Amino acid sequence: MSSRLARAIAGATLSALSSLCVVAVPLGVTSVAQAKETLDPTALHTDELKDLFFGEALFYAHQDAHFDAITGLDTELKQFRLLDDPALDPFSIHYGQAEFAVGDLELSYRMHREAGRAIEAVLKGNVSQAIKNEAAFRLARIHYQKQQFANALNALQMIEGRVPERVRAEEQFLRARVYMQLGRFEEAIALLRDLKGEKSLSGFVEYNLGIALLKAGDTERGVLELDGLGRNAGASEGMQALQDKTNLLLGYQLMEAKEYERARTYFDRVRLSGPFSNQALLGAGWVEANAGRYDRALVPWQLLKERQPTNKAVHEAVLAVPYAYGKLDVHSTAAVNYGQALDLFGEQVDVLSQSITSIREGKLLEALRRKEANQVKNWVVELRKLPGAPETHYLLDLMASNDYQEFLRNYQDLNDLFERNKAWLESLDSFDEIIALRRAYYEPILPGLDVQFRQIDARIKMRLEQRQRLASRIENLLVNRRPELLAKSEETDALLRLERLRNLLAHNPDLNSEETESRIARLEGLLRFKLSKLFDDRLTEAYKNLRELDGVIATLQETYQRYVRSRQAATHSYEGYGDQIVQLRSGLNQAQDRIDQLMARQGRMLEQLAINELDQQRAQLESYQIKARFALADSYDRANELQEQRLDARKVEQYQEQMEQLKQAEPASNRDGEPLPVDNPPELEAPVESGEGADSE
Repeated sequence: MSSRLARAIAGATLSALSSLCVVAVPLGVTSVAQAKETLDPTALHTDELKDLFFGEALFYAHQDAHFDAITGLDTELKQFRLLDDPALDPFSIHYGQAEFAVGDLELSYRMHREAGRAIEAVLKGNVSQAIKNEAAFRLARIHYQKQQFANALNALQMIEGRVPERVRAEEQFLRARVYMQLGRFEEAIALLRDLKGEKSLSGFVEYNLGIALLKAGDTERGVLELDGLGRNAGASEGMQALQDKTNLLLGYQLMEAKEYERARTYFDRVRLSGPFSNQALLGAGWVEANAGRYDRALVPWQLLKERQPTNKAVHEAVLAVPYAYGKLDVHSTAAVNYGQALDLFGEQVDVLSQSITSIREGKLLEALRRKEANQVKNWVVELRKLPGAPETHYLLDLMASNDYQEFLRNYQDLNDLFERNKAWLESLDSFDEIIALRRAYYEPILPGLDVQFRQIDARIKMRLEQRQRLASRIENLLVNRRPELLAKSEETDALLRLERLRNLLAHNPDLNSEETESRIARLEGLLRFKLSKLFDDRLTEAYKNLRELDGVIATLQETYQRYVRSRQAATHSYEGYGDQIVQLRSGLNQAQDRIDQLMARQGRMLEQLAINELDQQRAQLESYQIKARFALADSYDRANELQEQRLDARKVEQYQEQMEQLKQAEPASNRDGEPLPVDNPPELEAPVESGEGADSE
């Protein structure tokens, strides 16, 4: 396992613990950062990439893999600070940018405490005012996201002069929103008016300006500002959603002001397929109902009634439809619809009970830990399609809230850290296995190789000594000319034979003669003349041969060094890792235990929030059930009463028809005489009071 990998694992673990609010050393601005300031130190891009590791961090950052980017940059920064001569490292060019990028990435990863420390260190460092202004803006943004609006304003007040042009609009927009949160609407209105026309904030400026005007009491201007946004916010899906939200806001605002005709216009602008369509349909119905046009109110309510039965607006529409029928005196239809509402509410109460039970059994957390949570777009919506997952019903609104999203992302990040640590622990087990395999392979063969190596090493040393002697002898020949030392073997043999003949003649004077001496001297002279004549050429050739020998020896030494390195690498491939792996495993196990505890705590919080939400929904549905039961009984009573009235009216009509028929059938002779007696039906007879009866008797 390489040292870089070990540092990466250690750095990742430290970053993981930092994200869990563990105190870490804040990043400072050193002299290297001052010397290597970039024109754009905070942007997560570079026009000229010089360091591959920094490029890798940027790649992860643009893939929204903030954890990988943070750990990579942290590791590179720590290694860079330990260098003896940092200027020689290509990372020095990106050092200032990397310092700021870490803060941005920590902020994106919701490590607000760490990002705040980094930015505060920048504010205290010896950097230009423009960089300090941008750091103050980013610190204010952190406080705003944490809903610490007074602290955000204090950070913004640290800005002196102008912030960099590329964040000027964002800084002004942030300042306006802080003013709105603190109730300083007039100042917010002035800033937002200056921002109108900013393309990067198109739509959002107008929306916030309209809200600020309404909060400031300037209702007409606020409605006018929002009306323009509600007519045409943009073509993108996000802008259309903002347009729907604006129209919905205006509709309810005017409905509360009892301006029903104007409110109807804004409700009609909301798309039927948008995220605010249910609330718009409900509001459109109430606009007509409040104006007394219940027949028109039934149109949007009937459409809303057929939608997803877990939506709150649908529940209200289910009760509103029979209410409208009751107002139209169609009590029988109202009773039927109240009965349907009771059935629906009963089913949904059962679903909510199942959901609460399922959450308590841990199925919600199991669903949140699925990998699809980070891979599937609109995963929260897709949860409803999973079979056997009733815990996901009724939670869309809750899951869409900012607070729950923060808790959810924290839980998913903790789960991601847990899975990473688990994978790292498994990789350490793999390293143990690899080391054991290497030990089992090398330990049996290394002793034999060492014996052979020692033998070869002895021969190499002997050859090196021989070469050294030859080299020194050739060097001496330059000073002391001795041609016989460069003689060939047959020439050396001839010189030795002549030397032996001289010794023989010296010991046997009888054999010596002038002719013999002359012949020996002549042969010796010819031989030495030849050696002297060829000395320079042979010396040159000897130098050439020595150089060739040096090349062979260099190859031999390289092979020797390569073997030594291979021998050391073989040993180092399985020795010296035990303590390091034990330390890493201990650190990862401690981090894993802490992550497990935090996951359990965060999971209980998520479950409790979900259960509370479902309890409220169930209580609301139960109250709807009670209202529906009473309304159903009342509708039945009214329907029965109306039916009886209609029956009585029908009987009267029938009696009148019978009387007319009798009159027409009466003989002509009796028409002018005494009328025929006719008995009234008992149901048409007037009740006789007791006093009158007594008088008649």
